[in-house]
Amino acid sequence: MYKKKILIADDHALVREGIAAFLKLCDDVEVVAEASDGIEAIEKARKFHPDIIIMDINMPKLGGLETTIEIKKMAPETKVLVLTQYEDREYISRFLKAGVSGYLLKKAVGSDLTTALSVISRGELYLYSSIASEVVAGYLHGGKITDEESPYDRLTDREKQVLKLVAEGFTHKEVAEMLTISVKTVIAHQTNISEKLGIHTRAGLIKFAIQKGIIKIDA
Repeated sequence: MYKKKILIADDHALVREGIAAFLKLCDDVEVVAEASDGIEAIEKARKFHPDIIIMDINMPKLGGLETTIEIKKMAPETKVLVLTQYEDREYISRFLKAGVSGYLLKKAVGSDLTTALSVISRGELYLYSSIASEVVAGYLHGGKITDEESPYDRLTDREKQVLKLVAEGFTHKEVAEMLTISVKTVIAHQTNISEKLGIHTRAGLIKFAIQKGIIKIDA
């Protein structure tokens, strides 16, 4: 029997270990790698070619969304299952636009996870029950999950990655090294971000990133 190769990306070791331990009980899946941040997830995806990535939203360096965007470009056949505590429409909309195959909440039980993996393995979209309700409600109100386009949606995929890293306090040089682009290119992206958002200070970009849930502030 072919076992689906799984990559678990979550910044909490206990969460990764718990998921891995549960999936060891399943005959048709194999956890081939784990990652604690977005950059590592991209590297592990490139190395291990997983069939499915179980992806957290909030992670250091690149978050789940920015990581998903990069991986779908690199390996469009790789399926991404979002596993998170967030269930508001804006998050759901962002990830569906990025091409994820499923959206599952961390309050779900183990059988929900195995069902999600089976569904997306067949090439179908899996949405946790309350998430499905949000999607339906969104489309019943004008055909959109969100009521209006967010300024964030005006950014390119690369600009979204740069925004996340700049807002987390990384220098232009550090951002360039993580994304394997030049410092000059990073600065150009940040300039474009500022113009599109109408925000021209790093403090303003950080505030925007916090308000939109792009970065999190630990309590």
